Amino acid sequence: MKPVIQLELGFSDAENYRLRPNKELFNRIFVRDYSLEKLLSHNTHFLIGEKGTGKTAYAVYLANNHYMDTVAQLKFIRETEYKKFLRMKREKHLDISDFSSIWKVIILLLLAMGIDKKEVDALPFNKSTKIKNLWEAVDKFYMNAFSPEISSAMRFVDESNLSAKLISEFLHVGAAESSTVEIGASRLQINLLYIEKQFKEAINSIRLKENHILFIDGIDVRPEGIPYPDYLNCIKGLADATWSLNNDFFANIKDSKGRLRVVLLLRPDIYNSLGLQNSTNKLKDNSVFLDWRTTYPEYRSSNLFQVVDKVLSVQQDNEMEVGEAWDYYFNWRAPHMVNDYGEHSSFISFLRYSYSRPRDVLSAMQIMQAIVLERNLTKKRSFAGSDFTNNDYKNRFSQYLMGGIKDQLSFYYDENDYSGFVAFFDFLKGKREFDYQEYCLAYERFMDYVFEHLQEIPEFVDSKEIFLQFLYDTNILCYIEDGDFDKFFRWCYRERSLSNIAPKVKLHSRYKIHNALEKALNVGGQDIR
Repeated sequence: MKPVIQLELGFSDAENYRLRPNKELFNRIFVRDYSLEKLLSHNTHFLIGEKGTGKTAYAVYLANNHYMDTVAQLKFIRETEYKKFLRMKREKHLDISDFSSIWKVIILLLLAMGIDKKEVDALPFNKSTKIKNLWEAVDKFYMNAFSPEISSAMRFVDESNLSAKLISEFLHVGAAESSTVEIGASRLQINLLYIEKQFKEAINSIRLKENHILFIDGIDVRPEGIPYPDYLNCIKGLADATWSLNNDFFANIKDSKGRLRVVLLLRPDIYNSLGLQNSTNKLKDNSVFLDWRTTYPEYRSSNLFQVVDKVLSVQQDNEMEVGEAWDYYFNWRAPHMVNDYGEHSSFISFLRYSYSRPRDVLSAMQIMQAIVLERNLTKKRSFAGSDFTNNDYKNRFSQYLMGGIKDQLSFYYDENDYSGFVAFFDFLKGKREFDYQEYCLAYERFMDYVFEHLQEIPEFVDSKEIFLQFLYDTNILCYIEDGDFDKFFRWCYRERSLSNIAPKVKLHSRYKIHNALEKALNVGGQDIR
């Protein structure tokens, strides 16, 4: 077995696996499961999961590999694209319907340019003239330097007069468009409708052998400086375009074995904010929801355990049974737990001190390995229970989890709001568990602080009920229910499902702050100040 310092524990951000040197490792450690198979269904339009559940990993795997007759692209929305949308909105007075039209052209362009010319030529009776003419028009627009990214496609939209003119010329239909660039929503709309129509006709005229999927990621990151209402209009337009193309166009192309589709990667809270019609049915019928929950007795057979165990086992010289590698590197028992769940139950500690997400467990392993390297323990063969319980590890992992909460908060609010929110926990006087009355008292003291120190009052502290729900949504705390023989800790991430995408916190209950956040929030003992 490899020493601890030689283990490759992967990356916290799956985007790194798109790079050529990392693809081989990712293919070896990736676990193909039911979620991957469902993702290939023609009815799937949304891949939904909380941060760290592996949305990007699934898309990267399909983009890296030709799997089940599927060709996939993964594109990220970057800060540049949001700024372009914002500029176009101001200059051309766009609304949500215009955003939808823009996204339709971007999606059609990326999918059309992602079709291999050999695939079109390989099938007999393909009417490929129109699609090839479109390819030539696009090549001329970009001077044969088209980059298959959203930013490049945005330029095609931004200069719609030129792109529409080139398409018209290469298709030999109608008179050439005027070369005069006119700024105004009406002209942009005409050009976009014309471009969309030509791409649809070209795609409809060909028959494909392979399925083509366009994954769009980066939606859950709102760049600093982009107002939330503008951002929301942008992604609402994207969701509308995705639904319209998938259902009204791609699904109705006849006589083609290969199908085209666009899939959005979304957090549950962002999906909720889109305001889609029949959103509950869309969740059930048109979404893959990444759910890594498991129970202590059944953790050994869970997908979560298999994923992290495989990261360790594939690096060994000999083939190993499921769990064998984990038992070697983490051969200790969970502290303060009766060992009722198998001979080696160290994994339960990782469940108790995480949100049961692959990124959490892998990040925990990476932190432990980093500490070993810093201490120059080059001969260390496995991790001990003390590596998991020492303060250095606890502090780092606690800060890692708080970083994820900060990212989630920054989606809606700014840096000052985050600083104000963290101050609330000072008013709990160090308590990790508290009842509703104690919470209300801390909230009142916190609001005195907010009025004194913050210039604007964040929406999430508008009332004690709203703020409690906010703390629950971010999995900072759970509420506790008493059963006949045991307590039940109701965490948002464990209660969330396709049928209950936005669980509600229970009022007038008892509450508990997450174990792994105690260090970062300075709770866990009575404050003596």
